[in-house]
Amino acid sequence: MKPIHPDYPALVKEVRRQLAISQEDLARELGVSYATVNRWENGQAKPSKLARAQLDAFCERMKTDGALDLSGSKNG
Repeated sequence: MKPIHPDYPALVKEVRRQLAISQEDLARELGVSYATVNRWENGQAKPSKLARAQLDAFCERMKTDGALDLSGSKNG
């Protein structure tokens, strides 16, 4: 089955790497638990529809602020 959205483990790792933030920091930004971000990053779970929207919105804000550049990745 073809994935509908990006490779979330790679996306989460790349976002955190570029922003130099911890899983806890990202969880706080998205309003989810640290364990949730940890499961996404380790491929044990995929974000819910709401969490995907929050993650996408966060990434867009960071791109707009010039803090994030995902153009070189397959994630968008």
